[in-house]
Amino acid sequence: MAKSDRSGKIQTVLGLIEPGELGVTITHEHALIDLSCYFKMPEEASERWYIDAPFTMDIRGNIGKRWSHNKAVQLLIDEKEQTAEIYKFYLAGGASMVDTTSIGIGRDPLALARMSRATGLNLVLGGSHYVPISYPDDMDDRSEQDITDSIVRDVTVGVKDTGIKTGIIGEVGNFWPTSETSRRILRASARAAVETGAPILVHPGFHPDSLLHHINDLIEAGAQPHRIVMGHLDVFPDMGLLKEVAEMGVNLEYDTFGSEDTVWGAVAGQAIFIPTDVQRMQRLEELMALGYEDRIVIAQDVCFKSGLTKYGGKGYAHILESIVPRMRRRGFTQQNIDNILVNNPRRILTFD
Repeated sequence: MAKSDRSGKIQTVLGLIEPGELGVTITHEHALIDLSCYFKMPEEASERWYIDAPFTMDIRGNIGKRWSHNKAVQLLIDEKEQTAEIYKFYLAGGASMVDTTSIGIGRDPLALARMSRATGLNLVLGGSHYVPISYPDDMDDRSEQDITDSIVRDVTVGVKDTGIKTGIIGEVGNFWPTSETSRRILRASARAAVETGAPILVHPGFHPDSLLHHINDLIEAGAQPHRIVMGHLDVFPDMGLLKEVAEMGVNLEYDTFGSEDTVWGAVAGQAIFIPTDVQRMQRLEELMALGYEDRIVIAQDVCFKSGLTKYGGKGYAHILESIVPRMRRRGFTQQNIDNILVNNPRRILTFD
């Protein structure tokens, strides 16, 4: 399929749709995911009890700081259970969800197609590679052209022999300090975006220096700033830095609504700032006041069992059921809300 055949359309796991069909959209979720790449053996004998313990309500309160060594919390792989969970977003008024499960963490195109049919949700499949600890063993040996070709094939032909095509390049995962391999993947992702017309979504390294560094790598490889979504901005409290990102024309994603537990404040050894939902809404208000409303998208990034309603989490419908009503009480207009949940995702996900 030529790029022109996708131009002006949005690509879901069930095929191309018109932008007007997208509706209310959350732009960074995981309907199915395997995050066992983060597993870390604890040194302490007593902590090893948690390794194979089932994730139940009995241990939920103790699991935050142990997320890296409880195997069960890292797995959202039960298709039936996950279908029921994402269906709650549909019942709350949601229409579309971007599944940013990229290569290395259990991307499952055929299952997503089944889940889309079962729930009525438009599901957009992610592409490219996740963080370095999830890379294939031969990743360092792959050329930029090889990586580009692979990403392009996923968009234009389909993932492996499934015929199911990616609709976004991402989440493209990074750590900080970055590596040459990670930068090669960013450049390849940018080149694939130019070739296919797809948008790019970035999981940055959790350090202030990472944001502009990643963006510059993408732009130098040909990506247009308005086609880039910078994810996980919740964890960057420096408004001056965010203004720099916004001034470059990049889209701003606040994607961990519902995550407020401060014991989850480190990833891959890096401490991160975890705001509350009130602080997230305050930040959106600040960005809107500065004129960046047309860049903002939001999500919950449900990726651990602790985020599911079955296990006491806020689930995939949290934004629609809890945050939108609170936005209205804070003075967000319906147009503000529509821009964030409908118009901005529609613009971003529509292929050039």
